Amino acid sequence: MKKVMVFGDFDGLHEGHRFFLQSAKKYGNYLIVAVSQDHIIKHLKGEYPIKNFAERFEHLETYDEVNQVVIGDPENSPINLIKKYNPDIVVLSKNQDFLKKEIEHNYENFSKKIELKTVDTGEIKIY
Repeated sequence: MKKVMVFGDFDGLHEGHRFFLQSAKKYGNYLIVAVSQDHIIKHLKGEYPIKNFAERFEHLETYDEVNQVVIGDPENSPINLIKKYNPDIVVLSKNQDFLKKEIEHNYENFSKKIELKTVDTGEIKIY
């Protein structure tokens, strides 16, 4: 089994999110989605999400491409979640450079080599 992991807010599952999730799932056969907590979104964007964490979490659980939904890190770091769920591939959108840099900086802390892939979602921002 090839596990793929993604990170994001997923505040109202729109076309960009669906494209991102479908693209990520093509890299493996088990997709893990880490959903950002409300306080992280407030910190990053200056306002709380439209849908609360429970609504966003539950909505993703019903999405066909998603196999597992997990709570995003309380400090907005992907490192502990990658260690815990041990994906083979992490897929990021082009506007998640801050996550990419943190993962690359911490490669030596993972139990195996993690592949990083980037999906171009065009004008739609995925956080």
